[in-house]
Amino acid sequence: MSTPKIVLFYVFTPLPDPDAIRLWQHSICASLGLRGRIIVSRHGINSTVGGDIRQVKRYVRATREYPAFKNADIKWSDGTGDDFPRLSVKVRPEIVTFGVPDEIEVDESGVVGGGAHLSPAQVHELVAARGEDVVFFDGRNRIEAAVGHFAGAVSTDAETTRDFVPLLDSGAYDHLKDRPIVTYCTGGVRCEVLSALMRHRGFSEVYQIDGGIVRYGETFGDDGLWEGSLYVFDSRMSTDFSDHAKVVGQCVECGVPTNHVANHPDHDGRELAVICQDCFGG
Repeated sequence: MSTPKIVLFYVFTPLPDPDAIRLWQHSICASLGLRGRIIVSRHGINSTVGGDIRQVKRYVRATREYPAFKNADIKWSDGTGDDFPRLSVKVRPEIVTFGVPDEIEVDESGVVGGGAHLSPAQVHELVAARGEDVVFFDGRNRIEAAVGHFAGAVSTDAETTRDFVPLLDSGAYDHLKDRPIVTYCTGGVRCEVLSALMRHRGFSEVYQIDGGIVRYGETFGDDGLWEGSLYVFDSRMSTDFSDHAKVVGQCVECGVPTNHVANHPDHDGRELAVICQDCFGG
């Protein structure tokens, strides 16, 4: 019996011919029967694919043969075997769509001017040293933050990643500019850009969690500063780090605690909602 696995990784590095990378990545995945979503741009690559563990391992080996991707930080998780409906490999202006491709500069070391990387253990060290002065800043969208977040984190009303630049430019978070800010997101890719955008706008001490929530959860599970479930971009919709994960989401219909996310248009026409199984089934 095959064992389904999902891999998540990104690499910020200059890619002079993104379309050639797109064709190569599509060829590899198609030949191995993998499905998922890969975005390529002149800034690098962002990949989430899944399939049989043996085929996924072949994909990782083949991808790392490209010199610029040889040190990619691969994050593994268990799949269901039906996690993605299709394979999508596209070239975009940005590998994460903040809407400011010309503001971001990358070199062989990654995003230029981004926040300092902290390992999960270093995050705890920072909090121990600076206490309540530390601000956790959620770099994900509203629906993701609703089912899980760091304790006391600042979560925005962002519906899409494009909303972050206008939110930062509005001055709504200017009162945080002199405090230590730890940005976080699912696997770390959004914070590579977000931390740089914040620094460009005068936030003086900005960090990012190396490997994002995924790596933090692998390290501390639900026995650290994380609360709730992790929203994921596949058919699972959310996942927990342990059997004692806190339930922080609330059903949009009846208000009961739930970590269930589903396609459920609400009165504002949004496609995703936090909704309990009873209300969703009803």
